[in-house]
Amino acid sequence: MGTPAYILPLSVLIFLLASFGPLAAQQNDIDIYSLTLDSKVTSRFAHTVITSRVVNKASEAREAVFQVELPKSAFITNFSMIIDGVTYPGEIKEKAAAQERYSTAVARGQSAGIIRATGRNLEQFQVSVNVAPSAKITFELVYEELLKRQLGKYELILKVRPQQLVKHLQIDIHIFEPQGIASLETESTFMTKNLADALTTTQNETKAHIVFKPSLAQQQKEPGKTDTILDGNFIVRYDVDRTNAAGDIQIENGYFVHHFAPAELSTLPKNVVFVIDKSGSMSGKKMKQTREALVKILGDLKPEDQFNLVIFDGFVTQWRPTLLQALPENVEEAKKFASRILAMGATNINDAVLVAVNMLDESNRKEQLPAGSVSMVILLTDGDPTEGERNPQKIQENVKAAIGGNYYLYCLGFGFDVHYAFLEKLALENGGVARRIYEDSDADLQLQDFYQEVANPLLTMVKFQYPQNAVELLTQDNFRVFFQGSELVVSGKLQPQAPDLLSVQVKSRLRTQNFTFQTEVNVADKEKIFQSPKYIFHNFMERLWAYLTIQQLLEKAVSASGDEQKNLEARALNLSLKFNFVTPLTSMVVTKPEDQDEVQVVSKPVEADNDLLPSFPLFSQNARISQDSMFIRSKAYSRSRPAPHFKTLKSFYKTNLDKSHPLVLSSPGPMERQPHFILSLPRQSNNHIPEALCVTVRKSSQPSLQILSDPIQGIKVTGKYEGSTDKFVWLQVSYKTPEVKVRVTQDSIVVTRSSGGKSSSYQWTGTLYLVMPGLKLTLENGLLLLSDSDKVTIGLVSLNPPALGLQLILRNPGYFSSQASGVVGQFYQDLQWNPSTVENKRELSMRGKKYTVTRKSVTNFQRSRGTTPLPTFPCWSLELPL
Repeated sequence: MGTPAYILPLSVLIFLLASFGPLAAQQNDIDIYSLTLDSKVTSRFAHTVITSRVVNKASEAREAVFQVELPKSAFITNFSMIIDGVTYPGEIKEKAAAQERYSTAVARGQSAGIIRATGRNLEQFQVSVNVAPSAKITFELVYEELLKRQLGKYELILKVRPQQLVKHLQIDIHIFEPQGIASLETESTFMTKNLADALTTTQNETKAHIVFKPSLAQQQKEPGKTDTILDGNFIVRYDVDRTNAAGDIQIENGYFVHHFAPAELSTLPKNVVFVIDKSGSMSGKKMKQTREALVKILGDLKPEDQFNLVIFDGFVTQWRPTLLQALPENVEEAKKFASRILAMGATNINDAVLVAVNMLDESNRKEQLPAGSVSMVILLTDGDPTEGERNPQKIQENVKAAIGGNYYLYCLGFGFDVHYAFLEKLALENGGVARRIYEDSDADLQLQDFYQEVANPLLTMVKFQYPQNAVELLTQDNFRVFFQGSELVVSGKLQPQAPDLLSVQVKSRLRTQNFTFQTEVNVADKEKIFQSPKYIFHNFMERLWAYLTIQQLLEKAVSASGDEQKNLEARALNLSLKFNFVTPLTSMVVTKPEDQDEVQVVSKPVEADNDLLPSFPLFSQNARISQDSMFIRSKAYSRSRPAPHFKTLKSFYKTNLDKSHPLVLSSPGPMERQPHFILSLPRQSNNHIPEALCVTVRKSSQPSLQILSDPIQGIKVTGKYEGSTDKFVWLQVSYKTPEVKVRVTQDSIVVTRSSGGKSSSYQWTGTLYLVMPGLKLTLENGLLLLSDSDKVTIGLVSLNPPALGLQLILRNPGYFSSQASGVVGQFYQDLQWNPSTVENKRELSMRGKKYTVTRKSVTNFQRSRGTTPLPTFPCWSLELPL
């Protein structure tokens, strides 16, 4: 994990509000008539400009608050307001100098400034200004960041939330990757079918252009209403081609960047000790999620790995005396142990980590660790040390001395009761990183994703070597370990006497062998690549170099002390001021018109501030009330299920069933079993209407049931059936191309990309529009559809009460191959409908077996919210014993 650990995805949240009156009045008074976001991403370096134009439609002055959430890793580079043709710029100063101006303003009773709220990946920027009646104002914010490759993808996350209809709203994203774009996907958590054609994506070998430009009508939540549907994430994920194992070098205006992520290397064996806090504060949901994540992580260990578990409260317990090989029988025993961990007691971090390090030392001394393997300790805790050694500095000294540079320590802080600065320094001093795990419904996925980032080491002792006297001002050029799915980045400046051909070597250790990657580039040819102003901004490579240098200096300063720390911070400060970056060492002074509060100060928080600051910004009283009421309204809405829309299910079938068997509304009678599977079947020769078959299984509980498998389509569906409740508690759809798994429970949807790739969690109450090569996922009105032009369409539903459970729906059966099998796959092989003299009864023949089916009206519970009468649709019903 060579690049700084706290580089996180690119995110933007935009909205304006007036600070007086209710929310509806705010939206009528302060009108956003134009909102644009323009992001240019070149060689992973993103330059984003947000421009918002507003007008005050009230007959008196109103206060407009410009508020943007941007990624924690981004540096603001410019902000300005244009009022009555006059530009009021932000000025970046050393934090102490900016604070002096701020304090002077406060002493005069003026604005209390800006206090940012930080979320999981975001931090807030805000400025308020009084707007005269009929006056217009333009806000413009610019920020930059280097996208980090995590689990094989780069991410741009734009959180769009204008809170009102906007006449001109447009997102423009230009991506230019000279290496070539290998994969590109877009995702939105607010996109509906009505918005789909507002999104256009064009792409060639090296460039992509993504535009989102919804009309006013498309933005409306309901026709004729002023509420906007735009409230959620807009995400772009991509990766690049990697034809040169030595990496890709790009050059612009005398500066270069070297991206290194060789493919097709075998994974090194690892030796890992999991150190798990089980103190009393971990009780409840945190412990449950930790157990679930740990069981999953243990299952991902490779047979050549070695592992052990250490759990601690006030006392430390080892699962086994020494490390064990991750053979199936050992992993299963470890899973049983992990699933029984209970939370109680105090927190003895010092002894727990030292026990783990001692295990690795003992195995090393006995030469039991595989040659060329990577050894690590992964610590998860949710609090400060309260037992044994309690002094954080002393613990850091003890651990550093014990590890001695031989192993890697990764620290995961669960929630906000941890001393994050302590964990961060503990990790950075020992070759690892720290990460906060947020207390949320997806905490187990956060833990699993972090593990996947370090689960597959590929190279150790990586050193970049450039010709002597050819380069200068290099960023970090040696890295202890390189992990699969990540990327090592080195940047620097070419010296005037640099040769026309730049030769580079990347030396490393591959198991027990020294391994060297080599490449050579023509400097003049590389310079020619960046000449299109559409895909580039001036001196971007130099700014990339400055950004990366500052990030690395700040990271080193965390684990330094005394004069060394002061020197590192001084260097970072000088670069921050030179390149106009708002960093933790600088602040932006925002000037205003003379008749308003004179200054506001923008300072950049660090992750450790989350342990001290509130989660919401502090404003003037009026603005604070408006802000809180807006978020309360949003949260209350998100708890409710979407309104019933049976038309979604009807359009899913796209049949004429409703013509011959009209949709009926019935009063609720005795509760009937709901079908587990609704299958669209091919038309019979004597019937132009395709048949729908509703299948209910009858079986004792099964840990895993193969529901569908088609190796030609590259699709597999499995699920867990619970006999006592007669429902499926989870269903999983796996695709071979693209390599994606979609796992649903009654509470959530989890999408995992590739083996060990990133997992994303979604709620059934939301919306989703995810398009990747070879697969589209849409979620609307509680129906999740997985489709592509040449694949069977799969629908998944979490049933509302009273019919709890999951339901699987299949469409486009003509795409099944002759090799389809499984509980429902068998219905697409040699199925025959036999004539019957009994009305509403038919006989099915399938592979020598005969089944009687009955036409019934099936209740459509997934579209209801407890209302009556409930909608129904006709279907041939079959109870299938297994």
